[in-house]
Amino acid sequence: MRGKRMYVYILASLSRTLYTGVTNNIERRMYEHRNKPTPGFATRYRSNRLVYFEVVYGPMNAIRREKQIKAWTREKRFALIESVNAGWLDLARDWFRETPSPTRIFPQASGGGPSLRGSAATEESRRRRGKLVN
Repeated sequence: MRGKRMYVYILASLSRTLYTGVTNNIERRMYEHRNKPTPGFATRYRSNRLVYFEVVYGPMNAIRREKQIKAWTREKRFALIESVNAGWLDLARDWFRETPSPTRIFPQASGGGPSLRGSAATEESRRRRGKLVN
């Protein structure tokens, strides 16, 4: 037997403050993060955009994986996220109608990184909002 299905997940704020957690129900946990703010790190830093998650079997394995990721450097966690979600899209953006969420987390103004102005990502975003007709 593989054990109970668990999820290790990473939330990010607009300024890319990261929160790593574990749950047995990712949809319920995301709903809680977005709609039932309780005092804590994710609420304080507004880390409520799901940018990464993985399935792990067994609660002990999930906790072990969560601790492993938390021990990593910020750069290594960024690389993990970008290996499956290069655009830092909110993976749960369509799960709940009542909580609109930006589809992309932009780098901080002082954070450097490539400019998105004029990029394919920007054009796609405008197309989604109906501002660019193709």
